[in-house]
Amino acid sequence: MQAIEEKILSRIYGRGRGWAFTKTDFVAGFGEANIHQALSSLARAGTIRRVCRGVYDYPRYSELLGQPLSPDVDQVARAVARKFNWRIQPSGDAALNLLGLSTQVPGRWVYLSDGPARSYTLDPDGRQVLAFKNAALKEIGFRHRESGLLVHALKALGKARVDSAVIDTLRRRVEPKQCPRILDDTRTVPGWILQIIKQVCEGRLDG
Repeated sequence: MQAIEEKILSRIYGRGRGWAFTKTDFVAGFGEANIHQALSSLARAGTIRRVCRGVYDYPRYSELLGQPLSPDVDQVARAVARKFNWRIQPSGDAALNLLGLSTQVPGRWVYLSDGPARSYTLDPDGRQVLAFKNAALKEIGFRHRESGLLVHALKALGKARVDSAVIDTLRRRVEPKQCPRILDDTRTVPGWILQIIKQVCEGRLDG
């Protein structure tokens, strides 16, 4: 059992602080009962943290505050998606936050998915909620994560609030090499969103 725990811990360390995971992330190499025991043991020891039912993380730590930081909600969402084999897409305030268009940390992170509606409370006080909302394929069917992030962030922002500062922020977030696939991936989105994405990628297609 000790050897299994060490192998699981090695994989967690390899992913780095902030990584969130479930037992599903380890089933290819170990028995389910052994994984459950190992994760429970590591959580009791304080090496990893139980974020919500069935989801753990390797917490980031603040030297300044002298304590672990809050879970990375996007990492938790991805862990849940891997567990259930869902396709997910950050929307609304979550998309704005992830792209740096809002510095406000949402109290409710909403992800569109092809799974059932479900929500998770990520802190004891109930101030941080991760919610999954079932959505049509056209809302979540982007081949590339960056494409969906841009589209849903712009939808949340609205055409009237897009200015040069927003364009500049998005240009800093989108790597030039991503532009060709983003443009290809967003051909059928509303026209005003596509025009803004073109502005973001303008002159950057060659990297």
